[in-house]
Amino acid sequence: MVKVMVVDDHPMWRDAVARDLAAAGYDVVATAGDGPQAVRRARAALPDVLVLDLNLPGLPGAAVCKQLVADRPELRVLVLSASGEHADVLEAVKSGATGYLLKSASTEELVDAVRRTAVGDPVFTPGLAGLVLGEYRRLAADPAPAAPDEPRAPRLTDRETEVLRLVAKGLSYKQIAERLVISHRTVQNHVQNTLGKLQLHNRVELVRYAIERGLDDA
Repeated sequence: MVKVMVVDDHPMWRDAVARDLAAAGYDVVATAGDGPQAVRRARAALPDVLVLDLNLPGLPGAAVCKQLVADRPELRVLVLSASGEHADVLEAVKSGATGYLLKSASTEELVDAVRRTAVGDPVFTPGLAGLVLGEYRRLAADPAPAAPDEPRAPRLTDRETEVLRLVAKGLSYKQIAERLVISHRTVQNHVQNTLGKLQLHNRVELVRYAIERGLDDA
């Protein structure tokens, strides 16, 4: 059972989301109403997925995300926010969020988003995925200069490179598995191996790495 934690400063909204997710079969291990409380409780409860609002008292949601993902790179963070502002979306993703869903989403969309987030798929409200991909393309067009003593990039296997290319094109794990005629679990294993080799933390960083190398156009 996937362990989920819900963080929102509005008690009625927080309780409703927690109740909906519990009814859908998720194990809601904790909730929190402010930033510092969220960090403390997440470190104690060790959720698989953090459903996180950005507008929190005490510590902004993006800072909460950054701290917790630094602690546990395997943590998946789904931002659930009323704001669709581009700056908020990009800040959340750069802080380590796996996805970004607006609070206008239906209960069914939220439940599905948590399910997909738990397996590592990037989940965005329609229109926001293109924004994030466009930002990474912009960053990739003007990458930071490499340090003189920077080690050479690790070698990936042909299959790892193939999976990475499809990740960069925005395909879900299920779509990649169908395309390559392999299991969903095998795709996950290839992604995890690639993250380890490249010393990256999540799929969003992996997409940026692939775009910087032109794999999305291959």
